[in-house]
Amino acid sequence: MYRTVIVDLDRTLLRTDKTISEYSVRVLRELRERGALLFVATARPERAITDYLKLVDFQAWTTLNGARTITPSEVFEDAIAGDSAAGILEQLASVDGAVISLETDDGIYSNVDIPLWEPKVETDLGAVSLAHRVYKIIVSHPTIPLDKLPVEMPSDVYCSVADGKLMQVMSAEATKWNGINEMLGAFGISPSEAVYFGDDNDDVEPIRLCGRGVAVSNALDCVKAVADAVAGSNDEDGVARYLEEMWG
Repeated sequence: MYRTVIVDLDRTLLRTDKTISEYSVRVLRELRERGALLFVATARPERAITDYLKLVDFQAWTTLNGARTITPSEVFEDAIAGDSAAGILEQLASVDGAVISLETDDGIYSNVDIPLWEPKVETDLGAVSLAHRVYKIIVSHPTIPLDKLPVEMPSDVYCSVADGKLMQVMSAEATKWNGINEMLGAFGISPSEAVYFGDDNDDVEPIRLCGRGVAVSNALDCVKAVADAVAGSNDEDGVARYLEEMWG
C-alpha cells in the first residue's frame, strides 16, 4: 500500500512552460483529501517553489538536491564545508568565461548578472563562501564541456549535471535520496510505501529505491532503464494521469 507521492518538479510535474495544469492540481488535491502525503524533491531552492507549494498542499519538500529539507517538525541542512567551497571557487576563478553561482543561506550570488535568477553579483565568490553557508555551487561555460573543466573536486562533495548544461556541486551528504529519507522519517513512513516520479540523473537513486519508481516519457534513458513504469510526458500531465489510474 502506497501512502506517499514524491515528485520532482522541472520536466516531471511541471510542464515545459513551468506551470502545473488544473487537471494535475485537481488530481493531487484529491489524493491529499483521500489521505495520501505529497512531497517535493527538487534541485530548486525554496524561494523558487513557493508558488507551487501554495497551489498544491505539499507536506514536505527537499530542495537544492537534498541540501535543505523542510518538514513540519524540523529543517535539515547539508552545506558544503567552507574550506572545500573556497578551494573549488579558487580553481574556478581561473577559468575564463566560467559562469559561477552560489546558493547560500543568504540567497543566490553569481559572478555575472543572470536576470532570470536575480543574483547578488559578486566578483569574489570565495569571500562569500567564507561568510555564508554554501548549499550548492552551479557552473556553466559557453565552450568548455562541463566534464573538461580544470577543477579537482575534494572528496566531501559530488557533482551532478542538470538539463545537460549546468554542473551542480553539493556536499556528499546532500542528495535527493537523503532528503527523501529525512521527509519520510519525519512522518514514520518506509520508502517501500512511497511512489516517486522523476526525469533526470539525480532521480535515478530515488526511482530505484522507493516502493515504486516512475519515469516520465521525456526522462533520460538512464532514468527509464531503472524505473518500474514509464508515465506520459510532463506536457501530457503524465504524473497526474498515472496517479489517477493507479489510485482509481
